Amino acid sequence: MAASMDFSPLFVILEGGQNNKDNVSTVEAQTSENNLKQITNWKPPQHLSVTCHSMSSKRLLATAELDLDVSIVAGKSLGDENSDFLPVFRSGSCAERGPKQYMEDEHICIDNLIEHLGATADFPSPGAFYGVFDGHGGTDAASFIRDNILRFIVEDSQFSNCVEKAIKSAFVKADYAFSDASSLDISSGTTALTALIFGRTMIIANAGDCRAVLGRRGRAIEMSKDHKPNCTSERIRIEKLGGVIYDGYLNGQLSVARALGDWHMKGPKGSTYPLSAEPELQETHLTDDDEFLIMGCDGLWDVMSSQCAVTMARKELMLHNDPERCSRELVREALKRNTCDNLTVIVVCFSSDPPPRIEIPQTRVMRSISAEGLNLLKGVLDCNS
Repeated sequence: MAASMDFSPLFVILEGGQNNKDNVSTVEAQTSENNLKQITNWKPPQHLSVTCHSMSSKRLLATAELDLDVSIVAGKSLGDENSDFLPVFRSGSCAERGPKQYMEDEHICIDNLIEHLGATADFPSPGAFYGVFDGHGGTDAASFIRDNILRFIVEDSQFSNCVEKAIKSAFVKADYAFSDASSLDISSGTTALTALIFGRTMIIANAGDCRAVLGRRGRAIEMSKDHKPNCTSERIRIEKLGGVIYDGYLNGQLSVARALGDWHMKGPKGSTYPLSAEPELQETHLTDDDEFLIMGCDGLWDVMSSQCAVTMARKELMLHNDPERCSRELVREALKRNTCDNLTVIVVCFSSDPPPRIEIPQTRVMRSISAEGLNLLKGVLDCNS
């Protein structure tokens, strides 16, 4: 899909810098590949260990009155499968209680899975594991799943032959194990979003309304689906199993259609019930076009679109190349937008280099802007709304 637009010298890329006291971010856009110029004459910070800092960011947007009809891309990577690209994992996270009385979120970041597990050469390298767990009704379920989900995955009998089956099985086994934990409140519950990466293969597993979004050269690629009771496929599944939805809540109690824990809403082990612990999986093969992954709880996505988050994260990484500071800025922005929930954000970079800057020639000619460029502009407009 391409649209013909007249880009005059008034519509230009604003290169990054620290122009204002709030560290003004940049605006970026992209035209067809023949008109791109990557600026790569600088190096990122050498240190890979990061600490959580606070840095406010004020957006300077040069936008026109554009009527854009752009959708978020969802699906597997269309990149070159023969690429010799090998990701380098760098992550940063930020979690805030927000306006709620208690913090019930948990998360995990493992940049070097081989070292963490003490694994042998049977494990593909490099490997990484990340997870966001949005608890409700207390912290017991979220804490238990965070501490045990990876163990259930790698110890599953199917792990060496079919990782996807092992992940699905691990979610259910972890849910059962939690129900047997007599010292814990098994009426508490949690959503679960995980990312398991071996080499270039990334598998996202999701049960609930957390979300994973891949940043691919500025485009937002949604790697998970929000499991809300009103979602058509979830509604059909729930009603077939005898569940009901009242005002968007499963059985009038829960705002998600899938979760681990919440055993007061489930039947005997082994039976099927409207509240499912089984995750949906999405697999992709990373290429050098895939720059970073954002994983966040619904406290982020309730107030920010996927494209807006990718656009903002990319601009931040271009400025400082620090995933920890980037996650912090996404949390701060969600708080500014008056989110009503806890906030947890993980940003995972796949390269030691920052995303490349993109420059648009300042000539007054008719150009055909690519779908990728339209997605960038959509993100800028979303961030300004």
